[in-house]
Amino acid sequence: MKIFQQTIHLKERRRGFHLITGEIIHSLPEMGEIRAGICQVFIQHTSASLTINENADPTVRKDFEMYFNKNVPENDPDYQHDYEGSDDMPAHLKASILGSSVTVPIRNGKLALGTWQGIYLCEHRDQGGSRSLVITAWGS
Repeated sequence: MKIFQQTIHLKERRRGFHLITGEIIHSLPEMGEIRAGICQVFIQHTSASLTINENADPTVRKDFEMYFNKNVPENDPDYQHDYEGSDDMPAHLKASILGSSVTVPIRNGKLALGTWQGIYLCEHRDQGGSRSLVITAWGS
């Protein structure tokens, strides 16, 4: 069994849903040595998240942002955690709903994503800063 791990730092992005599949693949070329295995991508933040969804039509990403903004609004008077800005508590909630990691099979050295699937960085803050990901691939 082979195990490879890399931490990468993504540049700051505006709030929204951003495809990062290429950055993940590029950051761990050793994945090519794995015929059958698993790749886990973990984000080290509590106000951004990861998910897998359609990689072709950009309106999907816009609709994701619209949906989460409608369902987890800013400036809710019931929020107690509000001293870091109006987008902070909603960002924590959105990140918990979507999750902090994704797991993808590796087949013949490549991520075995479906034809229309990509990995998204879900940035929930207006100014979240750069984001760190730990990418771990293992298999034989």
